[in-house]
Amino acid sequence: MFSSLIKGSIILIIIFIVALTAAFIYAYEEISLDADKLINYRPKISSVILDRNGKKLAYVFKKQHRLYARYDELPSYLVEGLIAMEDTKFFEHNGVNPDAIIRAIIKDIQAGKFVEGGSTLTQQLIKNKVLTNEKKLARKIKEAILALKIEHELTKEQIIERYLNEISYGNNYFGVKTAANGYFHKELSALTLKETALLVGLPNAPSYYNPIRHYKRALNRANNVLYRMKSLGWLTESDYLKAVKESPKVYKTSLTQNIAPYVVDEVIRRFKKRNEDIYTAGYKIYTTIDMKQQKIARKAVEYAYKKVLKKYKENPKTSTINAAFVAVENKTGDILAMVGGVDYKKSAFNRVTQTLRQPGSAFKPFIYQTALDMGYNPATPLTDLARTFQYYKNGKPKVWSPKNYERDFKGFMPLREALVHSRNLATINLVSELGVSTIRKRLAFLDVPHIPRDMSIALGNLGLSPLKMAQIYSVFANKGHMIEPRLISKVISKEGAVIYETRPKEIADFTTPEQAYLMTDILMDVVKRGTGRNAQVKGIELAGKTGTTNKGVDAWFCGYSPTIEAISWFGRDNNKPIGKGATGGAIAAPAFAYYFKNLLKAYPETKRTFDIPEGVFRGEYKGRSELYTKTSPLPEEKKKPEEKTPDMMDVWDTDTQVQNDEDMTDVSPDEESPYAETINIDDEPIDEGPVENDDPLHPKRTEPVVPASKDSGTLF
Repeated sequence: MFSSLIKGSIILIIIFIVALTAAFIYAYEEISLDADKLINYRPKISSVILDRNGKKLAYVFKKQHRLYARYDELPSYLVEGLIAMEDTKFFEHNGVNPDAIIRAIIKDIQAGKFVEGGSTLTQQLIKNKVLTNEKKLARKIKEAILALKIEHELTKEQIIERYLNEISYGNNYFGVKTAANGYFHKELSALTLKETALLVGLPNAPSYYNPIRHYKRALNRANNVLYRMKSLGWLTESDYLKAVKESPKVYKTSLTQNIAPYVVDEVIRRFKKRNEDIYTAGYKIYTTIDMKQQKIARKAVEYAYKKVLKKYKENPKTSTINAAFVAVENKTGDILAMVGGVDYKKSAFNRVTQTLRQPGSAFKPFIYQTALDMGYNPATPLTDLARTFQYYKNGKPKVWSPKNYERDFKGFMPLREALVHSRNLATINLVSELGVSTIRKRLAFLDVPHIPRDMSIALGNLGLSPLKMAQIYSVFANKGHMIEPRLISKVISKEGAVIYETRPKEIADFTTPEQAYLMTDILMDVVKRGTGRNAQVKGIELAGKTGTTNKGVDAWFCGYSPTIEAISWFGRDNNKPIGKGATGGAIAAPAFAYYFKNLLKAYPETKRTFDIPEGVFRGEYKGRSELYTKTSPLPEEKKKPEEKTPDMMDVWDTDTQVQNDEDMTDVSPDEESPYAETINIDDEPIDEGPVENDDPLHPKRTEPVVPASKDSGTLF
């Protein structure tokens, strides 16, 4: 009977051992998927957005901010400190340390509860990445099995690399590289011994030892790390004493702060079009932004905004007035600065790229450039006389009688003076001479959306974003070639490969350099003595045009220097009038001037004068000096009549008091203009005719039915 009992016990033991072995094997295979999370480690890594010089604008991430550090980036003191504090026998065990487990069990029994886990670094990594902090035997067994499997698959160096990239260091910093950047604004290679010790001491209790909130506590913890390293013989006495005395500077504000929010938002918005995960892929995204100029542009908007609030006695907390400013490099199309509003905290809506506003007279240069390219000269006389236009709305006849802002007429005046002083009637009569269809065909080359099919094209009656205005103004600033603004220059993957690099998109030869210079010279006069006089900056040649829409709803200044163009816009977000006298010259031009004035201080080597292309000559017409080209010769002088009638006098005066800008007003059909000649707008042909299909730069286009795209530039 005794032998039977022994046999039965042996059988039970064998069955138990077999069952336990089977359970172990089953569990080992079952947790393969959990182990794979660490073996094939793919952490979510923050992307960083940089300016053109590599200066950080912002990190972008979801929930966890993590920068990845390879093992060869880790300072030796950091690795030694970690092992000294967490797992002294790390390089000796196979994932589980029996001595530590026995020691922990004894302490747990003495305490009557779990107080010490005896976990190795490998087990801690598993707990952080795969399992939970729950102190149960089943979890500890699974943790041990996983540790054995991971130690079998990975090297010790790989385990340390994963550990230091996975754990939390408080303040939403995940990974030691993130903590070094955040707390010390340093790369790992630049850390001091004391700073590495401080980081080693953090993961044990990130909130308790947070150096931002508990600096002395964090220093004491770091000193404990140093003492442990010295006691193990891993640190000399002199290095220890030197490090203990050090008090590292800890930054309260981290590099995750967004110092150019409108720019960063625009980058993220454009990334979504590529279906790329900017938040977790660890990209380095180089923008074309120059942070020096970005700061200048922001201050320029603040400066002009304060002037506007003071002028209209409005409180910034309740005012609906807003602004936008964008600066672009002429030659490359690189966006150097972008300010989408006066206060990002109040409104993240980017008015540079997302708003569509009427440019008003800021659009006139495109009409005048068309005239110049058709043979007109800056001295060509234009008719500044009133005219009424008849059209039909819902089958009923209507009459449009536009007026000049000054409510007067000059008779005949040179084309130059008409644009310098932004004369509405001269422009409208010029459009009548050129033909709306001619202008529409020309503007279609520039991808201008929703071009009006009637005479209102003369006064900029269409919706464009400030970025689109920067794009089309490049034909003047860039010597006749339109270049589409770009925001991102290149994208680098977390592995260091360039996965995207932009090339400027250009529409060549909208006009020739010499013809474009004729316009530049006229627009320089706009700044010197015309509606844009508030845009003047001493020591640099600037060209530009004001724009004001009906009733002062929108105020623009669009201009450029020999190297940079800038667009300044002011208006109310509710599309209501800004107020009396809210012209582009009075409201928007000051921001433009502030920008260029401070640009010269920041970059004194900036080119300050425009180059005159070959083929531009200077002659004389009616006793006045004027430019001309082969395409735009000086007008032929005609013999003057002995007497002039008052209504057709050749009257214009460059010293005439200018009220900065323009207006567009409807009057009833019953009102009579002193020089009224009614033209039926409906007689103007609207069929632009076919566009040459063999021209790759100007393919046939269809006018969109929906509003223009919110993104006025290229994809990036």
